Amino acid sequence: MARVELLAPAGNSENFLAAMDAGADAVYVGAPGFNARNLARELRLEEIAAMIAYCRERGKKLYIAANSLVLERELPAVINSLAFLQELEPDGLIVQDPGIVHLVSQYFPDLALHASTLMTAHNSDSVNFLAQLGFKRVVLARELTLKEIATIGERCPQMELEVFVHGAMCFSYSGLCLFSSYLGGKSGLRGRCVQPCRRSYTLASNRGSGKSGKGGYLFSMNDLAGFESLELLRKAGVVSFKIEGRLRSAHYVDHIVRAYRLVLDAGPADMERAVAEAVRLAEEAMSRKTSSGYFFSPQPAGAITPFHSGNMGTHLGRFSTIKKAGKESICRFVLKSALAAGDRVRLHMEPSGERIAFRLKKLFVAGEERKKANAGERVSLAIPEKVAGFFIKHVDVYRVDGGVTRRQGAGLDSVKAGEKLAVISAGVKGHVTAISREAWVPWGQPTQEQTRQRRSPARRSARQIPTEWWLKTDSIKSVQYQLPFSPDRLLLCFEKSLVSQAGMVKRHLGREAKKVIWALPPLVMENDLARVRKQIKLLIRSGFRSFQLGHSSQLSLFKNEKVRLFADYTLNLMNNRALFFAEEIGFDGVQLAIEMDKSSLAEAVAGYRELRKREWLGEKNVHLSLGLTVYGSPALYTSRLALTQSQAGKSVVSPRKEPFVIRKKEGFSQTFPQKPFSLLPWLGELKELGLDYVVVDVSGGRFNKKEQQELKERLAGSGRYTKLSTFNYFGKLD
Repeated sequence: MARVELLAPAGNSENFLAAMDAGADAVYVGAPGFNARNLARELRLEEIAAMIAYCRERGKKLYIAANSLVLERELPAVINSLAFLQELEPDGLIVQDPGIVHLVSQYFPDLALHASTLMTAHNSDSVNFLAQLGFKRVVLARELTLKEIATIGERCPQMELEVFVHGAMCFSYSGLCLFSSYLGGKSGLRGRCVQPCRRSYTLASNRGSGKSGKGGYLFSMNDLAGFESLELLRKAGVVSFKIEGRLRSAHYVDHIVRAYRLVLDAGPADMERAVAEAVRLAEEAMSRKTSSGYFFSPQPAGAITPFHSGNMGTHLGRFSTIKKAGKESICRFVLKSALAAGDRVRLHMEPSGERIAFRLKKLFVAGEERKKANAGERVSLAIPEKVAGFFIKHVDVYRVDGGVTRRQGAGLDSVKAGEKLAVISAGVKGHVTAISREAWVPWGQPTQEQTRQRRSPARRSARQIPTEWWLKTDSIKSVQYQLPFSPDRLLLCFEKSLVSQAGMVKRHLGREAKKVIWALPPLVMENDLARVRKQIKLLIRSGFRSFQLGHSSQLSLFKNEKVRLFADYTLNLMNNRALFFAEEIGFDGVQLAIEMDKSSLAEAVAGYRELRKREWLGEKNVHLSLGLTVYGSPALYTSRLALTQSQAGKSVVSPRKEPFVIRKKEGFSQTFPQKPFSLLPWLGELKELGLDYVVVDVSGGRFNKKEQQELKERLAGSGRYTKLSTFNYFGKLD
């Protein structure tokens, strides 16, 4: 059997060399400006060039993660980077944005495409779809079991499969998390996640305002450790074992890579000893508590430890008081594990959940300065002054990294790499300019004041709504009873209870049934594919001809069918290239990404419209219908983990008093804002931006007569109701 690749993260030169020395077969690094770990210091192109040369000389491989979503205004920089990267010849480009896929296929065909886990490849249809698009490798969703991975391997023999075997786990399916973005525009899909999943939440009854007294770190996943799964993954057809951690230290990378190298190289007789040593090395790497993830069960018991913060590192102890010693703030506590001067320490403060990390300069035992203290000794540490400014109930202390032992790029020839880049720059300049003219239209940036300006909403009757609007619902009552308004289209959630009543839907609506669009969810697990295919055929035979897809690979469910297909916002379309991609693969209309701010939305729509005009050249005036969800409570998390009994029917409240609701839906746990966001007062403005339709989403709620009346008045711009969030529309998407 062919050797399986051990793939390590490298956020900087030091980590790159640590991974190489520890036995990695390949590394992956972030592309400057558009990778999904943008909180890290970005590598320069010179460093990446030097790393590629280093790998070539030693028979290793280097992949570049260009897996951030891209805004319209960022396209010129992305085109420039892609031109350089193609000349540097990495072994693969890891992507998420359909716009980058479109650019690579049209202008940079020498780059081998790898699908990021953010593309949510979770079944064989999604993997085969990516193969048809020209992808060489796919990083599978981290929520899959070994059995599901093996099935995908059997059904997709032409695709290389890469799987995460170690590191941080997200509570939500990758590619479907909006939580960080909803809280303030820090998009996890653009590498700016502020990790709201690591906070403590309080459970509260929906039927009252009192807190239940339960809760904890409900969304904070333990780290993945896949030592026991490696041989089974190899047999399932996986060709690359991936370690997460581009933001982590060289100490972490060294220990984890060595641990997996031990297990991969061990023979059957030595396996037990190798696994035991690997576990020891992983513990020394100071990661979070670990579990086997989803490999052995779709409902892993050890995925979350609600009473544990999920903070990374070795827990050293806890203190609750801070004292002043001269100008310094001092804490004292008894160590649970050894600590040395030079170690990196993180303070985790309760009840706020705030975290502060710093490099420890000095430590004292019984008033005597020491270089190192051992478990059981009472130590005094000088901590950052700003800690005293927080209200604290207690503070947990973690050691998150050892002392600094940096290798300043030894073995990397940055000078030679810089000379190569200078030659590349001269060669690609004209090519980049030509591509930018074809693929991007320079639009004037609105000022900050213009972006924030809110037009006074005009009053209107429901019949005077200035643009086509669709009502999305998961309630059969929306079909059975007369609504106080008339949407242009009715989006019905493709759920078992609704699909089973399709005949009744058609009878009740009569000729109006042609307005119905069935909205598929973004996730259809492998075991459900056959059922969904059958249900779709039955709907088409019943006369339904319009569908909204939650994942681009669902196009394969409609092969050779005469239907109209629309894309949900879960396809994460943010730029004109992504819109052209959607048009070319067969969509009739699409929703743009729900998290976009006003200026980003306007630029993407204008860019697509203008470039589409250039391509008509007298042909029929056909283009995508462009839409946007303008009202509703979007799923901020979509998780495979089932709700516990204590969470059922409850709301959760963050340390900042932000309320959310957790619901179980079609086998997934989803977390929603307690109140919807609304752009209804600005429908006229949205039409002027170039949108053809808007979606009003009332799914997930009761949608009783009172709520229907409120929606009617909000649509008409009448009535007096509480102001609702506008998501990122009047903010700024980072």
